[in-house]
Amino acid sequence: MAQYFEVHPDNPQQRLLKQAVALLQRGEVIAVPTDSSYALACQLDDRAAVEQLRRIRQVDDKHHLTLICSDLSQLANYARVDNKQYRLLKAATPGPYTFLLEATKVVPRRVSHPQRKTIGLRVPDHRVLCDLIGLHGEALLATTLIPPGETEALNDAEEIRARFEKQIGAVIDSGACPSQPTTVVDLTPMATGDQPLVVRQGRGALKTLGL
Repeated sequence: MAQYFEVHPDNPQQRLLKQAVALLQRGEVIAVPTDSSYALACQLDDRAAVEQLRRIRQVDDKHHLTLICSDLSQLANYARVDNKQYRLLKAATPGPYTFLLEATKVVPRRVSHPQRKTIGLRVPDHRVLCDLIGLHGEALLATTLIPPGETEALNDAEEIRARFEKQIGAVIDSGACPSQPTTVVDLTPMATGDQPLVVRQGRGALKTLGL
């Protein structure tokens, strides 16, 4: 049975977020609100939790998972970023964007793309989620909460609890999220002088990126 934490969106109760962090540290997958839609999240270095996250979504190892970071300095621990890439990241974060970048050795190979060695990274504009990451002390591995066989991301905490309460450890409810997933942009072509590649048009406006 998933625990249910009702958290104030602007002044989140730290004691509740600490309880959620404790569940992450015990290997649970939890549902978290973001500035796009809800996401499933777990610890980066927990093999069993990552496998559970993939089972819930029914995706394989070629599906890009995303590291949700609290800021750009944390993001730089997990991805190789050159000056051009950094300028684009700075213009678009925090916000509803996911960027594909080359993973550093800090990222376990089992969670990066098996052929490309890339990982999704993002810095959300969401107080509750950023506070959770801060209390956890490191980025969270996540994927958009789109139920198997469906195309729309979930944004209602009570519906998520009803549908996934036997598969996840907790749901953090800080009010309804937008129901549109992030815009996904592959920045790896920039390393060889090419333009970024838009993989998915979502909530984040392309004009912010100059695309």
